[in-house]
Amino acid sequence: MTGQVTTVDGRVAGRRGQATRQKLLDCLGKMLGSSPYRDVKVIDVARKAGTSPATFYQYFPDVEAAVLEIAEETLRESAALAELVEGRSWAGKAGWQTAEDLVDGFLAFWRKHDAILRVIDLGAAEGDRRFVRIRTRVQGAVVKPLTDSIDELRTRGRAADGGAPPVAVAGSLVTMLAAVSSQPKSLQSLGAKQADLRPALALLVYLGVTGRKPTTK
Repeated sequence: MTGQVTTVDGRVAGRRGQATRQKLLDCLGKMLGSSPYRDVKVIDVARKAGTSPATFYQYFPDVEAAVLEIAEETLRESAALAELVEGRSWAGKAGWQTAEDLVDGFLAFWRKHDAILRVIDLGAAEGDRRFVRIRTRVQGAVVKPLTDSIDELRTRGRAADGGAPPVAVAGSLVTMLAAVSSQPKSLQSLGAKQADLRPALALLVYLGVTGRKPTTK
């Protein structure tokens, strides 16, 4: 948490107030991992944080506002995902390493923020523009640099052009990564072993970006 923190009535929160606010967010984040979003009540969050509903309302008008704050924090962290693609090589063995690193980093980010990302997806699917904006920007942290990489490779003749625009390819690959990251248990129930998902995703990413068979040795 960075920057100045204010209460609902506009007062600047002191150090203890900031710590209390963050504890409420942390407790809510944990509760989202085990309870449906709309079943979480203010009194439950306050009790878990060891404080009162009145204290909760000092910082958030309702649970949804606190959920959106957690979502915004996740959005800020997602900016680092761009580093998995920017300035990376897609040639030869280095290209295969880039694909693996992108998959590993993306899966790790989704595991860390699984609960709030599921809430974001739910809100976006229901048409809530606030959640649509956050989901778009989270995925855009990878889509934009990946689009640039595909465009550059094609321009230099180092990637096969399958006819689809680079942004469409990048968007499809990132959506695939998000979908697999969000439902590993469903895939496992269909017979896809967890250990096999990583290399499969890396292969699909590499093929999508370069249009060529990867060099792994």
